[in-house]
Amino acid sequence: MAEIRYGTCPLCEASCGLQIELNGETITSIRGSTDDPLSQGYLCPKAVALQDLPDDPDRLRTPVRRTADGWQPIGWPEALDAVATGLADVQRRHGNDGLAVYLGNPNVHNLGFLTHGLPFVGMLRTRSRYSASSVDQLPHQLAAYHLYGHQLFLPVPDIDRTQYFLVLGANPMVSNGSMMTAPGMPARLRRLRERGGRLVVVDPRRTETARHADEHHFVRPGSDALFLLALLRTVLAEDLATPAPYVDGLDAVHEAVDPFTPERVAERTGIPAEATRRIAVDFATAPAAACYGRMGVSTQRFGALCQWAIQVLNIATGNLDRPGGTMVTHPAVQVVGSPQIGPGHHGRWHSRVRGLAEFAGELPVATLAEEIRTPGERQMRGLLTVAGNPVLSTPGGKALDDALGELDFMVAIDPYLNDTTRHADIVLPPTGPLENDHYDLVFNALAVRNTARFSPPVLAKPDGSMHEWEIYRELVRRYRKVAPRRRGLRGDRTTYLTTRMSPRRLVDLALRAGPYRLSVKRLLRAPQGVDLGPLRPCLPGRLQTADNRIDCAPEVLLRDVDRAAAELATSPRPGELLLIGRRHLRSNNSWLHNTPRLTKGKARHLMLIHPDDLAARDLADGDRVRVRSRVDTIELEASASTDVMPGVVSIPHGFGHSPDGTRLEVAAAIGGASPNDLTDPADVDAVSGNAVLNGVTVQVEPA
Repeated sequence: MAEIRYGTCPLCEASCGLQIELNGETITSIRGSTDDPLSQGYLCPKAVALQDLPDDPDRLRTPVRRTADGWQPIGWPEALDAVATGLADVQRRHGNDGLAVYLGNPNVHNLGFLTHGLPFVGMLRTRSRYSASSVDQLPHQLAAYHLYGHQLFLPVPDIDRTQYFLVLGANPMVSNGSMMTAPGMPARLRRLRERGGRLVVVDPRRTETARHADEHHFVRPGSDALFLLALLRTVLAEDLATPAPYVDGLDAVHEAVDPFTPERVAERTGIPAEATRRIAVDFATAPAAACYGRMGVSTQRFGALCQWAIQVLNIATGNLDRPGGTMVTHPAVQVVGSPQIGPGHHGRWHSRVRGLAEFAGELPVATLAEEIRTPGERQMRGLLTVAGNPVLSTPGGKALDDALGELDFMVAIDPYLNDTTRHADIVLPPTGPLENDHYDLVFNALAVRNTARFSPPVLAKPDGSMHEWEIYRELVRRYRKVAPRRRGLRGDRTTYLTTRMSPRRLVDLALRAGPYRLSVKRLLRAPQGVDLGPLRPCLPGRLQTADNRIDCAPEVLLRDVDRAAAELATSPRPGELLLIGRRHLRSNNSWLHNTPRLTKGKARHLMLIHPDDLAARDLADGDRVRVRSRVDTIELEASASTDVMPGVVSIPHGFGHSPDGTRLEVAAAIGGASPNDLTDPADVDAVSGNAVLNGVTVQVEPA
């Protein structure tokens, strides 16, 4: 007999509500939950593919150990003891920092990791910590830290009430928001147009979002900072600024951006001066406007400067904390200001080889391979990866692949063998996303409406399996017994006691202490979610700065304006090709590339290139080409497209083919390579250390 249960899709930041039909323990359909106050019935193909995961033949069901004869299943007690002992041995021989940790993107979607995994990672006391954040969002966090006093104080566009939406380097029609939880973005943008608002997109590719825009402007990859500084300069020079009374530093900003006139930046950006000036005026004079930038502007040489300029543009025009502008949420569980998540810090220590600064306790992942391969004190000899595949998703994939083979000991907590986890000595596979409790601790803090939803497991826990939080609970217990002696055991004791509670219990305590005094019991009575209302003004009271004011002119970012000014003295090189990435609605970073529902249909790994650039190289649509960068070469098919501006090639992020041949079939056409083999670990944003994935110079020739 069919039964309906409600859940949450954990695959992207949209966090859509699900209506799941089951026959016994078999999922027969997944639909959008129409009464969900945030997603309102929206669903993308990724959520439908969740029903493939329970029976996925590639999914690991039990811990495995790598041996000379291949992967061998082992029992949980033996595996957990071996992991705890192996991690402790690395630290005993090479120091705490000789053990590195890499955390993949799915962790922030995983309640069990947030409640139990983070405390375990903290217990390891290593400064060699890395995550997907430094190929993704560090510029956002750094700008928030310097402007608002906390790395996660991240205003989001009040998309449901704005009148002017300026989008740079983002494709919300596909992502449904990123660093902005906004499921059903196609409908939200349609309503923007219906109420007379405008959508303006600035992007080197005519994206799915750009196709629905009132205006789309091609911009040369890597030059977005110049365009944004010209917008700021216009607003300030033409006396269009209307900042709140708690805003300081705009005079210093005006002086710093004065060289960036629309005329001077036009050659570098490819956007005519009159268009830049008009956009600045229209944005500043709109009744409510929001500027939003995402991956395309973060993963470039001026990523931090771009995100700072976006925030200052919103602040200077009076659109911060304004309905229809950019606003901060009031989630049921506060993450900003909580003792569990600190405000952040910058440059307290640096990477060993290159001297790159940490941010919020993490080092740039672009340094990982060199830290493993360079001899000396604090050389990394062990690695723990959790839900990550950095060989595919971080710069210089082949170099990192080689480096991982040199480690003394590696552990992966992951349900799959992939290009990265194949190097592990032991892989611990947790239960699947529909077999766990789910509550969005992070994405409720980035949502365009205040809501709360607690989703109990849809499927029963399989026999012989462990939830991820149970894995960490046991690792905490075992590691405490074998870890090298050190001070500060009181913190270890606190971690031990905390991780003895379940995620559900910890969320219940947080909900009861939150602003709405909710509980898990109450949310279980409303499985489709509770509506807590639209975003509402709250500044300056909720600012995390010492004086409850915003200083728009932090020194570290004003210095970077000087670095950007040097770009004005250079001209684009004739015939140069610049690489950018792209996302697809049916893809999830480097994940789900073996799911039949998502991989069927037209090939999506192709390199997009303008027809004129093909002709200039005596190439034709469909030809197999060799793409070379400073660090590596890959081969794939070219697809002629006027959706990319001349001088730009676009290859999707995350595609590749693992050595065991179990992953995505169409990716085999790339020859077992990842597009991030072309990106250069030596090339990072000077301020944040974020990887440069866009604006990479490449050559294209016949294969």
